[in-house]
Amino acid sequence: MKLTRKFLCGLMLLALSMLSNYMFGQAANHQYLEAQLERAGLNTISTAVSFLTLSPDARSGSMADIGVSTSPDANSMHWNPAKYAFIKEDVGISLNYTPWMRSLVPDINLSNLSAYKRLNDKSTIAASLTYFSLGEVSFTNEHGDPLGTVKPNEFSVDATYSRKFSEKISGAVAARFIYSNLTQGISNSSIGVKAGTSVAADISMFYTDPVVVGSLDGIFNFGVNISNIGSKISYDPSKLNKEFIPTNLRLGPSLLINVDDFNSFTFAVDINKLLVPTNCIMVDSVIVAGMDSDVGTIAGMIQSFYDAPGYYKVKNNGDTVHVSTFVEELQEINFSVGVEYWYNKLFAIRAGYFFEHPRKGDRQYITLGAGLRYNVFGLDLSYLVSIGQRNPLENTLRFSLLLNFDAFKAQKGR
Repeated sequence: MKLTRKFLCGLMLLALSMLSNYMFGQAANHQYLEAQLERAGLNTISTAVSFLTLSPDARSGSMADIGVSTSPDANSMHWNPAKYAFIKEDVGISLNYTPWMRSLVPDINLSNLSAYKRLNDKSTIAASLTYFSLGEVSFTNEHGDPLGTVKPNEFSVDATYSRKFSEKISGAVAARFIYSNLTQGISNSSIGVKAGTSVAADISMFYTDPVVVGSLDGIFNFGVNISNIGSKISYDPSKLNKEFIPTNLRLGPSLLINVDDFNSFTFAVDINKLLVPTNCIMVDSVIVAGMDSDVGTIAGMIQSFYDAPGYYKVKNNGDTVHVSTFVEELQEINFSVGVEYWYNKLFAIRAGYFFEHPRKGDRQYITLGAGLRYNVFGLDLSYLVSIGQRNPLENTLRFSLLLNFDAFKAQKGR
């Protein structure tokens, strides 16, 4: 009899334990589902110093930010430094200017200066300076009292060495110093803030090969560039809080077709993916999907290919379906397609389309542009029209001025 009572009590305790675990599991699953549904709308990847991802020149800007495999020019530093090894001219300089959010504020802009020098038939060196001015900003404390007015700014200084490995392949390594001063020391926190600094590197490759398309001569190019491989940046004097910089993988092909001696077309595609961890899903400070993003730079680059947590979404019929990690990783890839037409190597017309998944920022836009080359000078213009999320460059003209010193020497020697 005593044994039976003990057995029944143990059985009841086991049943209560199982019920408790089930109810807790159901509650956790419910919280998890709610957290998933909350993020089904938008899950962008954010980084510090995002100005490093902005297109500095109007030529690439008019082809929807394409440049990893297009023909080499003075602005190759941003897109693929390995292209410099195949540049034809001996010396060149480019000055670029981009008004930013001009429909809202008059004093935010991105400026870039790039230059290169060919050392010999196989090697070229180049450098660039990119400066992002955020205009004039007034700070106040929590009571609305003015703390001061500052002019936040960010800049990067780059240098690269590009070399041919064969008649068709080149590679390059670039070094970069990054400086970001967003508050110029003004803070209403007792901790305070400081300017952030970082150093980074690019590793790139470029392949070019003459081809025949039907009866027409052409050139097929392919490029790969992993940019901004570098240390995290911190605005905290104690350096306890650090943010990733925008390490990025860019690759893609282009095809130039010479229709005749006067007309040519270039068709190009760029594919981009940020090599930065995706935000995980947390319930009560516990990661329930995805991975911890508090990792180092290299670990974050590797993790970025498989750490997307996936998500649930509600279909039109009310059913809830799960989107896998793999699908969300694909959503983090951006695509650009562009075309460039040249007449007699003097006048160009360009167009492009850029796509970013709606959950990852929803940047979708069409770009148009033109280019002119005359003796020493070259001028490029770019214009952007938003389709999805409004772009800060919407309805804004961008400018690039190029100087060809080879043409200048030739003109001077006449």
